[in-house]
Formats: sequence, structure tokens, C-alpha cells
Amino acid sequence: QVLLVAAGNQRSCAVDRRSRARTEGIVTMSRPMGVVMPVATYKHSFGLRGDVSSNVHYLDEQTVLYPAGSNVILYNVDGKAQRFIATTRSVTCLAISPNRRFVAVAHKAPNLGVTVYDLQTGKKRRTATHAECQCQEFVSVAFSPDSKYVAGLGGRPDWLLVYWLWERPKVMAVTKATNAQNSPVHQVTFNPQDNTQLCVVGDGIFKLYRYSEGNLKQIATQRNDTHNYLCQAWVSEERVVVGDDEGKVFLFESGDVKGEFSTLSQKTSSETTSVSSAIDPSSVVMPSPVNCIASLSKGFVCSAGAGVVHIFERSDEKEKEYYKKMREVHVLLSGGEGQERDGEHSVAAGSLRITSMAVSPSEDCLVCSTQGQQLYTIMLSSADIGKQGEHAQFDRLSQPFHCSPITGLDVCVRKPLVATCSLDKTVCIWNYESNSLELRKDFTEEAYSVALHPSGLFILVGFSDKLRLMNLLIDDIRPFKEFTIRGCRECAFSNGGHLFAAVHGTVMQVYSTYSFENVTNLKGHNGKVRSFVWSGDDTKIISCSQDGAVYEWMVKGAKREGESIIKSCVYTGITVSPDSHITYAVGSDGKLKEIKLSENQVLREIDPPDQVLTQTALSHSGRMLFAGTLSGSLLCLQMPLAVPSASTLMEYQVHSDSVTKMRVSADDQYLFTASEDGSLYVFRVQEKDSRGMKRDHEVQYAEEILVTKSDLEEKTQMIADLQARVDELKSENEYQLRLRDMNYNEKVKEMTEKFMQETETLKTKCHVLKTEKDKEEAAHAEMMAAATNRNSLEVQELESTNNQKLMAEYEKYQELQAKTQKMQEDYEKQLLEGDEAKQQREHELTEYYETKLGEKEGELEDRMRKAQELEAEHQETMRQIEEDADREILEIKGKYEQRLRDERDQNLRLKGETGIMKKRFGTQQKEIDQLKAEIQRLHVEESKLQAVIRSLDKDIVGLKKEIQERDETIQDKEKRIYDLKKKNQELEKFKFVLDYKIKELKKQIEPRENEIKAMNEQIQEMEQELERFHKRNQSLDLKNKELLQKLKATDKEMHAERQRVSDVEAVLKRFKTDVHHAVGQIQEPKQLKESVIQLYKKHVGEDTPESARVDQDIQEEYSRQREHLERSVASLRKKLLKDTEIHRADNVRIMQENVTLIREINSLRRELKIARTHVHDVEVALKVAQKQAGLVGTGTDRSGNVGVNALEMSEAAEKDRIIEIQRSEIRKLRGQVRDFENGASRPGSSGRLPPMAPPVQAVTAH
Repeated sequence: QVLLVAAGNQRSCAVDRRSRARTEGIVTMSRPMGVVMPVATYKHSFGLRGDVSSNVHYLDEQTVLYPAGSNVILYNVDGKAQRFIATTRSVTCLAISPNRRFVAVAHKAPNLGVTVYDLQTGKKRRTATHAECQCQEFVSVAFSPDSKYVAGLGGRPDWLLVYWLWERPKVMAVTKATNAQNSPVHQVTFNPQDNTQLCVVGDGIFKLYRYSEGNLKQIATQRNDTHNYLCQAWVSEERVVVGDDEGKVFLFESGDVKGEFSTLSQKTSSETTSVSSAIDPSSVVMPSPVNCIASLSKGFVCSAGAGVVHIFERSDEKEKEYYKKMREVHVLLSGGEGQERDGEHSVAAGSLRITSMAVSPSEDCLVCSTQGQQLYTIMLSSADIGKQGEHAQFDRLSQPFHCSPITGLDVCVRKPLVATCSLDKTVCIWNYESNSLELRKDFTEEAYSVALHPSGLFILVGFSDKLRLMNLLIDDIRPFKEFTIRGCRECAFSNGGHLFAAVHGTVMQVYSTYSFENVTNLKGHNGKVRSFVWSGDDTKIISCSQDGAVYEWMVKGAKREGESIIKSCVYTGITVSPDSHITYAVGSDGKLKEIKLSENQVLREIDPPDQVLTQTALSHSGRMLFAGTLSGSLLCLQMPLAVPSASTLMEYQVHSDSVTKMRVSADDQYLFTASEDGSLYVFRVQEKDSRGMKRDHEVQYAEEILVTKSDLEEKTQMIADLQARVDELKSENEYQLRLRDMNYNEKVKEMTEKFMQETETLKTKCHVLKTEKDKEEAAHAEMMAAATNRNSLEVQELESTNNQKLMAEYEKYQELQAKTQKMQEDYEKQLLEGDEAKQQREHELTEYYETKLGEKEGELEDRMRKAQELEAEHQETMRQIEEDADREILEIKGKYEQRLRDERDQNLRLKGETGIMKKRFGTQQKEIDQLKAEIQRLHVEESKLQAVIRSLDKDIVGLKKEIQERDETIQDKEKRIYDLKKKNQELEKFKFVLDYKIKELKKQIEPRENEIKAMNEQIQEMEQELERFHKRNQSLDLKNKELLQKLKATDKEMHAERQRVSDVEAVLKRFKTDVHHAVGQIQEPKQLKESVIQLYKKHVGEDTPESARVDQDIQEEYSRQREHLERSVASLRKKLLKDTEIHRADNVRIMQENVTLIREINSLRRELKIARTHVHDVEVALKVAQKQAGLVGTGTDRSGNVGVNALEMSEAAEKDRIIEIQRSEIRKLRGQVRDFENGASRPGSSGRLPPMAPPVQAVTAH
């Protein structure tokens, strides 16, 4: 009996048709289909990632930060609004900076690193990485107090602690945070007052580090510590509180344990001890681990147990305890065995384990996240907690989320509702306009599919046992019809709401919504149907299945109208155009197919790069197409479909796991995506040109709700009862108020009388005190007058004595002043004489030091010139060294790339060995199952014995004792069998690890031998190269000697030419003087003629012009040969310098190669020594394992392994001897190279030839 609380809603079928018609009218487009690119904008997210450590933080008093899908959400608690920071799906942990401006997000491989985002703009600032880190993920990350540094704690296998200056980013220091046993490390934190001090905790690990001089130095640790520390928090500059897996909290101060606190209450511990004696020891509840700790100004809070938070405050009694447990706060109240209940929603106790906590900046609120992916909050003020008393508990921060993969998703037309179902056995109804949860219902079976009626009043849910049609009431989801369809994976209402279809394996069954009759069954698929969709007019159904078939069905007559079969593709999602002509399908091949079923033709295939499509959705207008991928991203595709590119495809990384369902709202304004990570995202969608769709008016959603008649009557009766109760309380309160007024009036009278009496007594006391005060003042005045007279007499006597003393002192002062004046005159004379001597001395020193300064300046210029020459030589040497270093870097890079390929091959081999171990585990599991069957058989026999006991009344007591003894023996045998199996498994694992290590050591020795052979070949090549260099040097020496001889001959010719030039200059000088004397007789022709004839005879003699011409030809030939010789000498000099530089670089290179070879040989010897010690340790471990196992077969195997190890040790000794011989040969080669360098004679290149005489002078002299 359901009443519809609205007028005019009696015929839901007619309403559904009208709403569908109105919706179709809204989304009708007036312009033709063109190129359309849809755009999606984040609106809201419902979900939380539980696999991220430290996944909840306070940004300010109203904003909480947490991850959902592949985004970081900034949730405003007051405004219920969200902001999104886009990250990646590989997030492992979060940290917020102390100044609340940045958030650090750690990513796992292949994008291993820590990315810092700006919380104001939401943009990425920097990404800090470390190339040498071999881990797959970072397990913890923390900011320094000044927000400039970030510390990241890497995971397996190396557990590295990396310290970054993130703004550059720059790796400041790296260290290994684990211990010798390679135990796991869980968390790293900074000292809140010191950005150079860090704390690391793990399994048996508590370490304090300090950064100094580019290293992280360990300053404190706990040796032989067996506690598994899980979390930590700094409560002061020197104190750290640490929680372990046994429910204990330890207080460390400067690395030492100062206190220990238990999270178990006295009541709980006493109940546990009393019950544990009466039950089996294996069923005793172990202490709950302390999973997270948050510090407060007055203490700290920690979580231990299923949804329990313990509040500790600083104790005033310092002698006993530092901190005292004040209160326990529970997330949920107990609601049954193994269950916890919060209002109407029951949650498994295991999912209530708190994984992260955060305290608001003012410490008024505490927010926590649980393993079940839920967020809770509580006010921390003592007043708020005190109001709730012992039943203080957390409240939901926003609304409950799904904690398992979402399997079903659907929307309706008349209301802004979206329905989801999940494997966590819940069905949720969300309001996407108000971003709130309308209804949530827990069931006993898993829900696989959901469908929402267009009116929003009914819901269809497919469970593992049945398909149920239910009403959406005001506060409940109540079933009213069940259908025998088990494990229904897909169901959907028709667009009009009068029919619904459900998948039953390979068959689709169509039912009437109102009569519940089976209208038709659609059979034809060979595989399970994965998805189907109704056509716009509800006459057709398009379905796809695992067998690669896409069929188009006519509902009336159950006929198949069209088909498309691709057997290699397993379809997962399908959608259809508004006119039902085009179908879009996605499947396991990762392609989006545009299919025209009426022609059995695939029109287009879109293959996005590096993506596997799982779901698709098309808007009701047919203009916007969306697709979801296996990696959790959302793709917006251009319509009509085109080749994927940056302009035709937009990608949003939304979820952290694959997209399971997608829907578009009826008005094409919202897109909904659900994923296996349990999150639901709501997007606003529109076309990229922002013109949108033409609508006549906005859609007005219906406000009708369903309520049952019994509930309505019950609420009406409750309202009447409450009204009567209110009237009674009013009259009772008025009577109580009158009584209180009368009592208060009587008390006021009594207080007034008492006040008057006290006033009178105080007045009398005041009068007595006043008379005493007057007497005291008179006595004080007399004493003051006497004291004044005495003081005046004493002052007069002191003045007279002081005047006499002053006169005597003044006379002494006059005498001393005269002496001082005389001494001053003497000293002035001495100063004048000293100044004259000083000036003369200064003048002499000045002249001396100026001359010396000139000399030093000359020396300084010489030194500067030499320094410049040395600098040029140094630059050339540096250039050659850099070239050699670059070449060596390339060689080393190639060698390590080869090693990387070898490591990858080794990883593949390890994967194969892992598969073998899995098979062994399967066999062991079968044996365990056989033992369980044996135990069940024994239980059956025990029941038979009990039946016999019941029939035999006389032997009841004896048989009970016998059964009890048999039970005990069975338990002892089971325990012994379990212990033996456990030991056997441990020994098998130990043996497998040792065998693997021995093989690995063998494989490491083989490449070393190959390297030694390659080095021998390289040494031989170097010897041949040295011989070639020696021959070249000999030939160059011969050339140098020839050139020296030529230079000597040229030098002799040059000296001869200089002598000729000097002779010619003397002749010219004499000729000039004779000409000068002849010119003096210019006025006397006869004497002038005689002087000219004498000049001719004296200077010309018998020479003729022909001889002058011959001299000119000889001079030209001489100058030509001289120029040729100069050019040849210059070219030979350049060649000599070039050969010298080449030999020098070759020698340096040979020396460097020898040094590198010696270093590699030393490293090989060290590694061989380490391998020997490791083999020895392995042999000792094998012997210990042999003693523990005591088995003959394993002993035989180990003895065989020892023999193999002995053989390997003899081979290693032989290789060591070969290395030693080669090392001696290398030493000989180094000596030969050194002798060659010392003995090789090279001509100097610094000498220069003297300048040549000009050709004119040479001609004249000749």
C-alpha cells in the first residue's frame, strides 16, 4: 500500500510518456550536424582512495584535502563545494606543507617521484626524482618546517631515504633507511623546529638523522629492537611518540625510550584475561595495532582497534607518567557480532580500521579516514566531548561512500537523481544538483546492476540471488516484487518506463513494469550479454555479448533485425544514436566501432593510442560522445568520428581503476562515470564552442515522494503524541518556574538581611581603625620634628669642616698647575725636534721604497706574462681532459646499458621461478584441503560416537571423558602437523633462496672472466700502439736533426749578409762625404770637373753597367731561394709542434687507460673476495638449515652444493692468480711508458730565428 504524495500523479505511465516527450523536445537541435567537440568540467566527486597513505589533511578550518580517483579533492565543509587538483592514477602517499600552500604527491613506477602542487592555483610546481632509486613506490613523504625541503621514503627493495630541495629540484642527500635484515620502513617525519633532523620508523627500526655537509648522518637508533613501529608524531622539539603493532605507544626523547603507554583500557584488559582462560588460546583477541598518530598542543591522539581513537593529554605528575589517557572516542556504536552500526548503515568491523588522521589548525576538529574508504569527524574541545559523555562518537564528514567496485549506474528523467550499486552490498541514491546522498540501503547480497525508473520513484536492482523491483520511499528503499533471475549483470527501464529488460546469462527477458508479466525473451547470443540499450522509441533493443556479436532486436515479436559479429572482440559497452541507425560499441580490442546494424557494416574504427576502451556513452542529442578506459581516464571524442589526435580527442585522468559504467543526464548537461575504485564522478558537459543546445525553458524537476500508508499514519500518531507531550511539559515547566521564583524570593530576603548585619559590623570596625590612625599620625609628626632639628645641626658642622679642607686642596692645586706648565714647555721642544728627525727619515724611506717598488712592478709584469702563458697551457690541457672524459663516459654508458639488459633478462627468469613457486603453493594447498577433509571425517565420527553415547545412558560419564581426550589429541596433532608444515615451508623457501644466490654468484663470475680477456686484448693493442709511437718518434728525431743543420747554414748566410750590409753602409757614407766636398766647388767648373773625375776613379773604377745588371739578377735569385727556405722552415716548425702535441695527448691517454684498468682489476679482486665470504656464509647457513631439518634428502643436496662451492672456490683462486700475473704485466708496461717519456728527446719549440735583412741592402752589399 503505497501513497503518492502529490496531486495528479495517479497514472505514472502517462506521466512518463509526457516527461519523455518533453525531454525529447528539449534536446532537439535546430541546426544541422557539424563537427562537434565535447568538453567536460569537474563538478563533484563521491569517493575516497583508501590505498593512499596519509590520505586526509586539513588545509584550513573549513577545507579538508583527500584523494579520490586520480585527483586530489579540496572539500569545503561549510559550503559543500569541491576543488580538483589533477594528478595521476599512481598516487601512493600525500603530505601538506606546514605553511598550507603546497601538497606533495608521491607516484609509483614508472612515474616514480614526488610532485609538488600549488594549493592556490592547483598547478604543478616541481617534480623531484632520484635516478639511483630502484624502488617501485614511495611509502611516505614529508615537508620540512620551512616548507623548502621534502623527504621521501622509498619502498622495496632498497628502502632509500631521499632528501630534496624541491624548488630547484635538487637531491641534497640519500641514505638507506632500513636495517641489516632489510626490514620494511613505514614513515618519515621532520622535526617541527629543525628542518635538518628527520625520524624514520619501521619493523624493528627507530632512527634519527641529521643533515650536514651533504649527508644524512644517523644520530640515534634502537639496537636489538623487536617492536614493529607503524607510525610516529613529534610532540615537541626533542620528543617523538611512536605506535607499534601491539597496541603500545612509546615516548622517545633524543633517541631514548622515556615512557610506554597502552591503548587497552583496564576494563577491556580484565575481561580479556578472565575469558582467555576458559577458551582456546588460538581464539584470544590480539591487541589492536596503533595505525596512526596525530600531535596536539596538550598531547596526542592515536587510533587502535576498529574505529577507536584514544586521546592522551600531558600529565602534571611528572614522576609517574608523561602523558595520561583521558578518553576513548568510537567511530560507530556496536550493533552486533562482527558488525558496527552508524544510524541505518551497518559496516563491517574490519573496514572501520582508521588509516589516517588530521587535526585542524586550531585543534578544534579531528578528521579521520578508515580502511572502508569513509571520512569521519569530531569536535575535540572538552566541552563538546563532555556533552556526549561515555558515548562520544564520530560524525560523517560529508556522506558515506562506496568501498568496493561500483557495478551499476543509472539516472532518471523527472528528478536529479543517480543510482549506484556496488559489491559492498549497498545501493545509493545521489542528488547531483545538491551534491548529497538521498538514500542508502545495505543488503545481505552483492548487487550487480541497477536501473532507475524515469519517474525516479522505482528502482530495479540485480542481486546475486534475485532481481528485485523496489520503491524509493522518503527514507527507505523497500522491495515489493522479486524475479527469479540470479546474478543479473545488466538491467534497464525503457525510455517510457512501461517496460524493463534484464539479462539472464545469454537471454534478455523483457517484463511489464505494471503487470510484471514476461512480455518476451530475446535469445540468440552464444556468450553472456555484457551490455544493451533501448532505442529512442522503445521498439528496439541493441545488445552486445562476449562472443563478439552485436544484435538489433524488435521487442514486439522478438525478431533480430540487424547484426554485426567480430569473434575476436569481447564487447563491454554499447550505445546508440537517437534515431537508432548508428551503434557505437567498445570491446577488448581497445577500439571504438561505429556500426550500422541494418547493413551489417562497420563504418569506422577509432583506436586511441595506448588506451583500452571499456565503456561509452552518447548524449541524447547525438552530438557528444564519451568513452571510458581501462586506466580510468575519460575520453571526449569529436563527432563525427575522426582519426585520434590532439584536436579530435580530449583525455581526462579521472579514476585510479577501470571505468565500469557511464551515463548522460536526460538534459545532456551532466555526465556520470563510475569505476572499480569505488568512486563516482559528476561532470558538466557542453560543446567546445559553448553555444550549447537550444532550449525553450529550463527543466523543472518533480518533487513528489513515496510514503507508505502505515508510515504516514505512524508519523501522524507520533506528531499527535508529541504535541500532547509538549503541552504537558509546558504546564509542568510553568509550575516548576513558579516554585523556583518563590524559592528565589525567600533566598533574596535572607541574603539582604545578612548583608545589612555585616554592613553594621564593618562600620563599627572602620570607626575604631580611624581613631587609631589619628593617634599614630600625631606621634609620627613629633618624631619627624625632632629628626629635622638633628639633621640641620649636623649639616652646619659638615659645611665648616669641608670649607677648610677645600682651601688646603686649592693651594696644592696651584702648585701642581705651575709644575705642569713647565713640563709641557719641555715636552713641546722635544716634540719639535722629533718631528724634524721623523720627516727626514720618512723622506729617505720614501725614496728607498719607491725604487724598490719600481723593481717589484717590473718583476710583477714578468710574472703576469708568465701566468698568462701558463693559463693558456692549462686551458688547452683542460680541453683535452674533457674530451677524454666525454669519450670514457660514452663507453661507460654503453657498458651499463648492457648490464641493464642483462638485469631485465634476469627478471624474466625470476618471474618463471615465481610461477614454479605458485605451483608448489597450489600442491601444498591441496594437501591442506585433504587434511581438512580428514578433520571433517573425524568430526563425523565424533557425532556418531555422541549418538551412541546418547543411546547408552549408563556410560555417559566415561564416554565424555574419552571424547574430550580424543579432542585434545586431535588438536595437538593438528598443531604439530601445522608446525611441521610451517617449518618445512620455511626450509623450502630458505633452500630456494640459497640455490638462487649460488646461481647468481656463478653468473657474476662469468662476465668478470670475459672482462679480463677483453682487458688482455686491450693491453696487447696498447703495446703495438707504443711500438708504432716509438718508430714515429725516431723518424721525427731524424727530421729534426736535418732541420737544425739547415738552420745553422741559414744562420751563417745571415751573418755574412749582415757584414756585407755594414760594408755597403760604410762605402755609402764615404761616397756621401766626397759628394759633399764636390758640391762645395759648384762655382768653379774646373775644380768641380776634377773632383767628379776623382769620384769616378775612386768609387767606380773598372766596373761596367753589364756587371751591375748581373749583380741584380743574382740578387733576385738569392731573395727567391731565401723566401722558399723561410716558408719550408715555418711549415716544418708547425708540423713539429703538432706532432709533439699529438704524442703528448697519446701518452696521457695511455696513462689514463692504464689507471682505469688497474682500478677495474682492484674492484674485481674486491668483488671476488666478497663473493668468497658470501659463499662461505651460504655454506654455514646451509649447514644450519641441515641441522634444523634433520632430513637425509636435503642433507644430500646440501653436501652436493658444498662440493660445488669448493670447486667454485678453486676456480676463483685460479682466476685470482691470472689477475695477479696480468697486473704485473701492466706494471711493466707502465715502466716502459715512463722510460719512453723520460728518454724521448724532443726539440724545443720556444726559439725564434733572428730577423732577416731587407732585400735592398743585400743587393747593395753584393
